[in-house]
Amino acid sequence: MQKRFLPPKEICVILTYRCNAKCNMCNVWLNPTKAGDEITAGDIEKLPGGLRFVNITGGEPFIRRDIAEIIGVLRHKSKRIVISTNGFFTGRIVELCKKYPDIGIRLSIEGLQKTNDAIRGIPDGFDRGLRTLLTLRKMGIKDIGFAMTVQDMNYKDMMPLYELSNALNYEFATATLHNSHYFHKLDNRIKDKDLISNEFSKLVKELLKSGSMKKWFRAYFNYGLMNYIYGGKRFLKCEMGTESCFLDPVEIFSYVMVWILKCPLVILKKRPLKISGIANKPIGFVKWLKHVISSAGWLAVLHQQ
Repeated sequence: MQKRFLPPKEICVILTYRCNAKCNMCNVWLNPTKAGDEITAGDIEKLPGGLRFVNITGGEPFIRRDIAEIIGVLRHKSKRIVISTNGFFTGRIVELCKKYPDIGIRLSIEGLQKTNDAIRGIPDGFDRGLRTLLTLRKMGIKDIGFAMTVQDMNYKDMMPLYELSNALNYEFATATLHNSHYFHKLDNRIKDKDLISNEFSKLVKELLKSGSMKKWFRAYFNYGLMNYIYGGKRFLKCEMGTESCFLDPVEIFSYVMVWILKCPLVILKKRPLKISGIANKPIGFVKWLKHVISSAGWLAVLHQQ
């Protein structure tokens, strides 16, 4: 009996490779897509419904003047939508959130002002991004936060940025420096692994001090990043190609159904699709949490509370 394959439940939609930033870890700004070649709201109509999550990203997605039309289509297909942005186009972001106040906004920020602006190449980028989030909070937008890619140039700012996000009651997401074909850059490397791992250790301890299960999961995720920095396997299995997929801004498709390994691939594309392998899961969250709880370190955390 032939195995039945289901479409993904999460999709990352890259609206454009055009970008107003010049990040040191990404060369997408040197390889912009042409506006006339990018996917449209009509294309996105062909995506399956019943999605649990869609991430809108780029490039800088708010360069697209038709982003409101695209969100309008996706709202009928996904329970949750989060847009990743550098926050520069405050007016456009505010107008979109007035129309769709239940969407999420994640400000891609690489540290405090001096560090962020140096890495992203946007003068006053930190200030404009923070003011955007503060404006959204005054409007009553709840799903907002920071997203930071940690590298040698900014690891010292990770804890101060977390403390700022915590004080403002924002979400705080992290990633480590990595490579991807859509960055148009394959030479990103972390040099001082010990120092960066030590900062992640501090973040894990702070997250575990909270009474939030969500933050405990984030502690586990960041603990896994420490392992990943040293070349170890990911703790959380990569679900790209099974539960989730990327949608490139210049693809023409009738239906997206991406599978990996020996599974069929059904997608009309302008160029071949490259899918990386799946990493194993060395240790589960529950097992890890039990280990932490039984350790002297956890007892010290409880004592500090």
